[in-house]
Amino acid sequence: MIPQKHTGKVAVVTGASSGMGQEFARRLANEGADLVLASRHPATETEQMVKEAGRKAVTQSCDVTSADDVQALAEATQSQFGRCDILVNNAGIYPFQPFAEMSFEDWRKVFSVNLDALFFTCQAFLPMLKQHGWGRIINVSSTVCWSVAPNVTHYTAAKMGVIGFTRALATEVADAGITVNAVAPGLVRTGTTESGEQSEMFDMVKQMQAIHRTAETDDVASVVSFLASEDSRFMTGQTLSVDGGLTRF
Repeated sequence: MIPQKHTGKVAVVTGASSGMGQEFARRLANEGADLVLASRHPATETEQMVKEAGRKAVTQSCDVTSADDVQALAEATQSQFGRCDILVNNAGIYPFQPFAEMSFEDWRKVFSVNLDALFFTCQAFLPMLKQHGWGRIINVSSTVCWSVAPNVTHYTAAKMGVIGFTRALATEVADAGITVNAVAPGLVRTGTTESGEQSEMFDMVKQMQAIHRTAETDDVASVVSFLASEDSRFMTGQTLSVDGGLTRF
C-alpha cells in the first residue's frame, strides 16, 4: 500500500502538463494530495493520472511569467480548495545557445521563466501557505549550476539564482511554519530531453555519474515528495542534488 503522506493537502505544480512536472503531480496524488495543475499547455493527461489516483484535480492555463495569470491561478486554487499547502515551482525552459550569439531578449526570456516566475508564484501563494501555519515550497534548480555545461550560460545563471532565492526566502518565512527547499536534477529522461539536443548526452552523462544509469522522472519525484512532507520539517533553505552522483559535495 502506498503511504498517504500528503492526505488532506493541496499541491500546486507549475509546468504540470508533461515531464517532471507531470510525475511530481502523479506522485503527490498517489500519496494523498489534491492537485492544481498549472501549465501553458493542456494538462489533460496529468489530470487523468490524478483522478485515477482517487484525488481531485483542477487544471489552469497559466503563463508563469505573467503576474495576472499567476494571480488567477492563486484565485482558482482558493476558490476550488480554499487552501494551498505545497507549491512546486517546476516550470522552466533550457534552450541551448552560445553566449556570443545570445541576445539580451534571449537572456531575459530564460530568466523570466526560470527565476522571475518564482517571484510571482511565491508572492501570490504565500498568504494561503501561511493560513494554517504549515507550508512547503519546492523550487526546481539544476545540477548544471555545478557541472558547468556549455551553451547554457543564461540557464545556469538563472538556476543558480533559484538557489539563492530559495535560501533567502526560507529565512523570511520559517516563523510562519513554511519551509523552502530546492531540488537540482541532473539529466533526466523526459519527452523533451529524448527529442532534443540532450539526447546525445545521455550515455556520456551516465558514465560520469556514480550511479551509471539515466535518471527517470520518478527519481526526482521521490525527493520532491519528501520535501513536501512532514518528514522534511527540520530542513529548509537547502538544495538537494538528484543526479546519480554527477556532483559530489
